[in-house]
Amino acid sequence: MDPITLGYLGMAALILLVVLGVPVAYASAATGIAGIMVLRGPTVAEGLAGIIPFTNSAQYSLSVLPLFVAIGFLAMHAGITTAAYDAARKWVGRAPGGLATATIFASAGFAAVSGASTASTAVFTRLALPEMEARGYDRAFAAAVVAVGGTLAALIPPSALLVIYGILVEASVAKLLLAGFLPGILSIVVYLIVITVVVKLRPDLAPLEPSVPFLEKLRALPKVSGVFAVVGVILLGIYMGWMTPTESAGVATAIILVMALAGRMGLRDFGNGLLDTIQTTAMIFMVLWGVMIFVRFLAFTGLPAHVTGQVLALDVPRWVILAAVIVLYLLLGMILDGLGMMLLTLPVVFPAMVSLGYDPIWFGILLIKLIEVGVVTPPVGLNCYVVSGMRPDIPLEKIFKGVTPFLVGEIFIIGVIVAFPDLILLLPNMMQ
Repeated sequence: MDPITLGYLGMAALILLVVLGVPVAYASAATGIAGIMVLRGPTVAEGLAGIIPFTNSAQYSLSVLPLFVAIGFLAMHAGITTAAYDAARKWVGRAPGGLATATIFASAGFAAVSGASTASTAVFTRLALPEMEARGYDRAFAAAVVAVGGTLAALIPPSALLVIYGILVEASVAKLLLAGFLPGILSIVVYLIVITVVVKLRPDLAPLEPSVPFLEKLRALPKVSGVFAVVGVILLGIYMGWMTPTESAGVATAIILVMALAGRMGLRDFGNGLLDTIQTTAMIFMVLWGVMIFVRFLAFTGLPAHVTGQVLALDVPRWVILAAVIVLYLLLGMILDGLGMMLLTLPVVFPAMVSLGYDPIWFGILLIKLIEVGVVTPPVGLNCYVVSGMRPDIPLEKIFKGVTPFLVGEIFIIGVIVAFPDLILLLPNMMQ
């Protein structure tokens, strides 16, 4: 069989397995091993299957992942997330849709110490959703705010997805983390505007909160000092060239650990935080191993180079191809989770985009934003499923309906990223 044809069949088989519910790690590894056996024989396939997990784990750049994951889980189990929500509620609760606004701010704070979208959504489903319901908020609107707020964890540093993207395409993880900051801030601003407009049009969705004394607002700030410290260490340390991403993640983890112990985090909570970190890290590494085996299979077939050649041969402006890629990811986001979508498509899509002259750092930010849209888009909006799974009394279709106004805002953000690439690259280009 022609290697290119085999490559296309392998892609189709992998997508089919993932759609059928086979975990990405197993589906990609099995497809890759089977394809290599056909092309190079069982001996080569067995050898690569044994070597790739080690060679792709023994990298300094990968050591940042478990640290970023640990920051989030330790903060969650230490109650720092609860403190962040309480502080945000006291400072902005009086504004139209104040608790919804507080949820977005607190989600951004959790994103700054986490990087896991589903974890953020799960935390605020338990924390913010009951609070909004108790204050008379519409349940579907409140659930939609929680689901959308969770997407910030994919973009605001530290972001596990940005790290994985950098490893897969061999781009600078430090520059990616810096590049995610301004689009993350833009996303927060757009979400707040959407909340304000929706509440102005439908005041019944979100009753006004009573005002909080200024002194009480000030007292809430020290409890979230760790969040600001983590953001400062990661961004300033990388930007000034004082620390590598791994070193900054280590210092940030130490800050959160000290805060957690000072806050009298119990031994059980500490153990649960470490256990969650180990489980999540193991899952990420297994996915990376499986996908790397599949990527090696694609390299043997020559499919990435073939697709790149076909794209470059098209007699159309490069923005047309970019628009097609954006539509492709928006459609894939309706049926695949963010990590799977990125890992399955990058081996073929990324070489073509770079060959067209698009900056790898800029494209990474665009890709993560498209993944953010995917996790709140029907029929497989993962964040919406997390909320519905934890709160089965809120119908899934109502959550998707509540998310709709935010999708309009997401389209605007994507437009800004495409129209102003220099804005995305501002901080990375200024890095010491």
